[in-house]
Amino acid sequence: MSPNIAAILYLVSGVLFILALRGLSHPETSRQGNRFGMIGMTIAVLTTLISAGPDVFGWILIIAGLGIGGGIGAVMAKRIPMTAMPQLVAAFHSLVGLAAVFVAAGALYAPEAFGIGTPFHIKGLSLVEMALGAAIGALTFTGSVIAFAKLDGRMSGKPILLPARHLINGGLFVLLILLMVWFVGADEQVLQQRFLFWLIVLAALALGGLIIVPIGGADMPVVVSMLNSYSGWAAAGIGFTLGNTALIITGALVGSSGAILSYIMCKGMNRSFISVILGGFGGESGGPAADMGDKTVKMGSAEDAAYLMKNASSVIIVPGYGMAVAQAQHALREMADALKAEGVSVKYAIHPVAGRMPGHMNVLLAEANVPYEDVFELEDINSDFAQTDVAYVIGANDVTNPAARDDPSSPIYGMPILDVDKAKTVLFSKRSLGSGYAGIDNALFYKDNNMMLLGDAKKMVEEIVKAL
Repeated sequence: MSPNIAAILYLVSGVLFILALRGLSHPETSRQGNRFGMIGMTIAVLTTLISAGPDVFGWILIIAGLGIGGGIGAVMAKRIPMTAMPQLVAAFHSLVGLAAVFVAAGALYAPEAFGIGTPFHIKGLSLVEMALGAAIGALTFTGSVIAFAKLDGRMSGKPILLPARHLINGGLFVLLILLMVWFVGADEQVLQQRFLFWLIVLAALALGGLIIVPIGGADMPVVVSMLNSYSGWAAAGIGFTLGNTALIITGALVGSSGAILSYIMCKGMNRSFISVILGGFGGESGGPAADMGDKTVKMGSAEDAAYLMKNASSVIIVPGYGMAVAQAQHALREMADALKAEGVSVKYAIHPVAGRMPGHMNVLLAEANVPYEDVFELEDINSDFAQTDVAYVIGANDVTNPAARDDPSSPIYGMPILDVDKAKTVLFSKRSLGSGYAGIDNALFYKDNNMMLLGDAKKMVEEIVKAL
């Protein structure tokens, strides 16, 4: 295949990737967006294989790699529950970072195969690209592994605060920059250059783990988005080393869209975007939360909830991670349909960071065929709670905690929340009175207008449907 035709095909795949992102920005067009992305990736992969023209042994390795990787991916996609999707995404980000490190290492050890020079003289710009790709890739790898461990419950979701962590992180970052400068300048010193390369990788691996460890579990949705951005920039850096237009375009799209999404989510949590990027996010708290007094809790049953909602004129449903764990979205839609049949106005309110990754609740509701026009984001529906008869909260703990609005001593103070406590009646469906992912008590549990519906969320909703 001629370079001109390959360039045109890469451009076509890049356009399809842009259309894919556009389609994924709304639930109604997400399927079409996925199709555009799949077609674009197919074109990019085939173009690369045909352009490279590997020998017979090379084709065997490629086909074996595609078969093994594709087989593992297919099995994982088939078996993974929606509740485990965030940690799966984090795991995939780690693989993208690791791939960037391996490609950079391959370019360093066999530069002639990449057309960037000889073992004794590699182009200076290629060395810069190599160093950046390896550093960002290594940082993404360990950061994603830590995020996976926290999301999967293999590590505490609470912030792990190391002494002098900012000083350590700052020192590692400076060391990383110095090593990269030294690496680029060590031309024609093969052994020294290779030694410096692996020092860069080790320093970045350490930095990646250290900047994610202090981040609390409640902030993990932003971390997943941030690591998505990092993996994109790692891929773009390696794309320059390989001279692959499609990889550069794809990496830049992923990197920039991940950064934009992180910024939007930071606004939704009233956090500093710069502190997220630098890894200082979620490490500090405002001290112990205020005393809740005698902590009197009003308990209710499915029959109580059915009576209150059936006689209401308006109900707002607030889904959270508890709904995802119980897989209650289908029963919830059935409940909403039953209420609508009784003439009740039903809406869904989604917090930007509900669940464990961006858009988690939207995906689950779409899976249950909840009408898109019934689903509202925080800024569009928050003012409606004061005029709402019943707010039905199903597993959304931290994003409904009034302490974020009213208690300056709370660790989550300042984070925008859904003002469910302003509704006339709040029904809170939860397995127990335990704290949420942020590890703090929810002041909403003890308010006079709140009724707790303790038990499995799916079973509770099914009982409410029967009572209706």
